[in-house]
Amino acid sequence: MSAPTLTVRTVMHPDPVRVLPNHPVGDVLLFMNRERIGSVLVCDDTDRLVGIFTERDLLRRVADAVIGWRSYPVSDWMTRDPHTIPADVGWEEAMAAMTRQKVRHLPVVEGGRVVGLLSSRMLIARRAEYLNERVEERTTELRRANDQLMARDLELVHNLRAAGQLQKTLLPHAPPDWSDLRWALHFAPLDHLGGDYYDFATPDADHLGFLIADASGHSVAAAMVAVLTRFAFAEVAHRTTSPGEVLAALNQRLSGVTEERFVTAFYGVYDRRTRELRYANAGHPYPLRVNAVTGEVKPITAQGFLLGIIPDEVYVERSVTLAPGDALCFFTDGLVEARNEIGEQYGDERLTECLRRHSSSSETELVREVLRCQRAFCSDTPLTDDLTLAVCRFQPDGAM
Repeated sequence: MSAPTLTVRTVMHPDPVRVLPNHPVGDVLLFMNRERIGSVLVCDDTDRLVGIFTERDLLRRVADAVIGWRSYPVSDWMTRDPHTIPADVGWEEAMAAMTRQKVRHLPVVEGGRVVGLLSSRMLIARRAEYLNERVEERTTELRRANDQLMARDLELVHNLRAAGQLQKTLLPHAPPDWSDLRWALHFAPLDHLGGDYYDFATPDADHLGFLIADASGHSVAAAMVAVLTRFAFAEVAHRTTSPGEVLAALNQRLSGVTEERFVTAFYGVYDRRTRELRYANAGHPYPLRVNAVTGEVKPITAQGFLLGIIPDEVYVERSVTLAPGDALCFFTDGLVEARNEIGEQYGDERLTECLRRHSSSSETELVREVLRCQRAFCSDTPLTDDLTLAVCRFQPDGAM
């Protein structure tokens, strides 16, 4: 079956992100991290294209950068006078141009003005979608191969199910048995395999570490990255009580081996002698602290770049002292980014309100209520991402 003709105009992003040349590199990176995009266009005040800044530009320069590089103008690190492409050329020509020029992003220019941005990911995804639409028209032809395809599909499902069971065995069977902490956990990959991961570590008798991580995407590729994270964590977490050191070690081990995927992670270490939780964050959703007495719910915040992108990233540690009865709610973005039938996200505010209403509930009840609130909001709309939720309740002194 010959591939249908697609043009750049039909597959490009029609409203790419633009920044001015004097925009600080650090701010651009934070925005790219938050929006999960791999490039921005650099335009002057007249919207004339002067460059493009991509993850590849960052990786090419950051290793040799000096202290303070985050304040550099993005024009210092961008690719100047980048290759461009017209809007009406075919996808085959666009793909060939990307291969020939060894780039993954091409600004689309028409009449001297930027009208869009083309990425290899967009091009491949849109082409696959277009081909799938054509498949519907050829159902009769494909029926002759249906029995064979169904047999292969059953085999694949069987293998994925077996792999999913194996992945679950890599998760802790139960949290460490500490009388002053009570845990409730919910792990639900979207497919048989998922990119979410959580784990515990006990570097000594008085410290308990908890990691929650999320590899971008889901299914097989994300699961493989999650497995890499698991082995790296098992190697380093028992050696130190420093959350920043653990995340830095994970980042080093994941750099260069996850291709275009990244990992978000939160790691906290609890000291049972002082009730202090020291923690560091690598681009992961902020956990929420629930005060059982006042019902107040607040995030515990820390900044840090995603794992696997900048090899020498430093993860700053922060700390919070927890009171008896407090609870901490950890989660991956599959919880808050779930949508209802009109496309609204469940969101941090609804999660916070649900926790506030049930602030005095047990850890098991909190997990149950959060999931109930999310499902009620989403109604019959299916989830689109893996979901992990963990609640830890800090017991009063002497509680068993």
